[in-house]
Amino acid sequence: MADHPNDPMHLDPHENGRLRYNHAPAESRQPLPAFDAWHDPVPDPAPLPPRMRPADRAKRIWRWMVRGAAALVVLLVIAIGWLAFTAPLSQSLKPPTPPSITLTAADGTPIARRGAIIGAPVDAAKLPPHVREAFIAIEDRRFYSHWGVDPRGILRAAWANMGSRGVRQGGSTITQQLAKNAFLDADRTMGRKLREVMIAFWLEAWLTKDEILSRYLSNVYFGDNVYGLTAASKHYFGRAPDKLNIGQAAMLAGLVKAPSRLAPTGNLEGAQAREMVVVGAMAEAGFITKAQAAEVQPQRVLAKQPEALPTGTYFADWVLPEARDQAGEIRNEATIRTTLDRNLQRTAERVIRQAGLRQAQGALVAMKRNGEVVAMVGGRDYAKSPFNRATQARRQPGSTFKLFVYLAAMRAGLTPETIADDSPVEIAGWKPKNDDNRYLGKIPLRRAFQRSSNVVAARLTQEVGVKNVIRAARDLGISTPIANEATISLGTSEVSLLEMTAAFAGVADGRYPVEARGLPATGDKPWYTALTSGPKTMPSDIHDEMLELLGASIRGTGRAAALSVPAYGKTGTSQSGRDAWFIGFAGDLVVGVWVGNDDNTPNPGLHGGGVPAQIWRNFMVSALHLAPVVKVPEPEEIDPEALIGDVAGNVIGPIAEQIHSQLQGAGIDLKVGPDGAVSVNRAPSPDAPPPPPRRDERGPPPGDGPPRDWF
Repeated sequence: MADHPNDPMHLDPHENGRLRYNHAPAESRQPLPAFDAWHDPVPDPAPLPPRMRPADRAKRIWRWMVRGAAALVVLLVIAIGWLAFTAPLSQSLKPPTPPSITLTAADGTPIARRGAIIGAPVDAAKLPPHVREAFIAIEDRRFYSHWGVDPRGILRAAWANMGSRGVRQGGSTITQQLAKNAFLDADRTMGRKLREVMIAFWLEAWLTKDEILSRYLSNVYFGDNVYGLTAASKHYFGRAPDKLNIGQAAMLAGLVKAPSRLAPTGNLEGAQAREMVVVGAMAEAGFITKAQAAEVQPQRVLAKQPEALPTGTYFADWVLPEARDQAGEIRNEATIRTTLDRNLQRTAERVIRQAGLRQAQGALVAMKRNGEVVAMVGGRDYAKSPFNRATQARRQPGSTFKLFVYLAAMRAGLTPETIADDSPVEIAGWKPKNDDNRYLGKIPLRRAFQRSSNVVAARLTQEVGVKNVIRAARDLGISTPIANEATISLGTSEVSLLEMTAAFAGVADGRYPVEARGLPATGDKPWYTALTSGPKTMPSDIHDEMLELLGASIRGTGRAAALSVPAYGKTGTSQSGRDAWFIGFAGDLVVGVWVGNDDNTPNPGLHGGGVPAQIWRNFMVSALHLAPVVKVPEPEEIDPEALIGDVAGNVIGPIAEQIHSQLQGAGIDLKVGPDGAVSVNRAPSPDAPPPPPRRDERGPPPGDGPPRDWF
């Protein structure tokens, strides 16, 4: 029921929330409205506006056009600002190049390349017309008429793709493709496409058509990791771009669509079929006549290939991470100069190759005293095994580890003339033995180091403390784990050849640690690094004592490494000849050599004073331009690591005895000397007269005359 103020019995709310009827006074009553008035009235329709005059309509249209133009300008400014942050327009004006790093030797000669093969830039205006037209005909026929984007090409590609129910054609122009190459990412988002269009317009505004085409041809990908028309022409046909015929130009232009799939080195038939498609497009565009098109033959890749830099060497693999760090983020081509000396590298490869290692492997590291690596060989053949035994392998260093034992002893106040006890010893149940089972009793440390006495090294480790020996190794740069036990004195903890060579460089230079590096020093280390981890100078007296010990070793176990100039070094042999080392220095070169088997199997007869010392000597003679040593110095001690007599008696002797009788039957006499030398002579016949006595056994001839010489 409606409540109206004129109703004599209208409802009045009470303060307690209940409703009650009130009778309004009669004098205040007003006549009730008609029944229809109680309902909401229906408003009258608004009158129609008057017809707009043409002038007003034009003003309104113009006003909206101005507003739209202003909105477009604002959007354009926003787009340019966004583009400036996400893809700087100034960068798009630079010729984009794929990421590549080239390593050079110290003399600037390229030694290795990682990444793309990039050809020299080309000038489209100077190319033969058919070379330019081959790319324009198949990639962007209206290149010289559009403003960077070709609407007709986009519609044509869209129509073709709709008919084939897939993406079969692209509508990108050459300018858009050049713009796309300015980005590192390959996403297919609308944002990426918008940036591509914006840069295309920008390129068209700032560059001529020939400049755009030149940059496109200089950077487009042609497969086989080759970028640019110059590199592709040389790679596939062995000629310069201006020497390409119509068929060759058409084949290269056809590769752009799918370079990896159509590269003629792997898919010659596909490349030839695509070549004919390009030739047909050139004829259809009027660039060549039908007669010229009919004369074009399928091209073949010429046998002559361009000169290629080696892409895999042990040194390049090792130095590349450091080179990338120095170059920073590589977004284009970078050239990094290394410390490698090409002449010394060739020498290192030659001496390893001529060492006659048979199934064994060998490694060599040569560095200057400051740690600059000038040569590195990580194995006999990189193509067969790229594993770098100079840097990646961890092997037992044998007696070369005694360098740290004796350094700790010299630091403790001992000298090369300090008397040591070269007699059997037992340390916590461990009984070290000399390799030749000879013990000389009381001898000076110089002589113990010279003959590489194991028991003296063990006694020194016990005397100066294992921790001090480990500290000496750490000070010289050894970072690999070292066991906290006395057996480390015999080289039982595994190390790399590179680290051991750098440790010897620290002794040679008198400052430690020496950091092996393949790039020239930049000197840009933070000041706090120089304060906390800078090189330390070895006291002159300790330095002289270490040189005296290492020099004595050359006259002992390392006599095969003797040079015509002062030389210093140490041999090392692990158990059963599994590892053989020689590390030493002469002049400004510090060189380490390792020989062994990858599977760590024994090598009977292999020792550091043998093949490794000979490799070291041969390298040094050539590297330092020395005259070869005519006479090896007489050893002051028998080499306990060599054990030539034991090898001859225990290995070669029994074999020789087994076949001796068989060889005698064939008329061959085989003898094994005490030094292991094997001689083969013709066996005397049983009926032959006895041979004449040796000169020292000859007596005077019979007769009464004076004695005379026999000739």
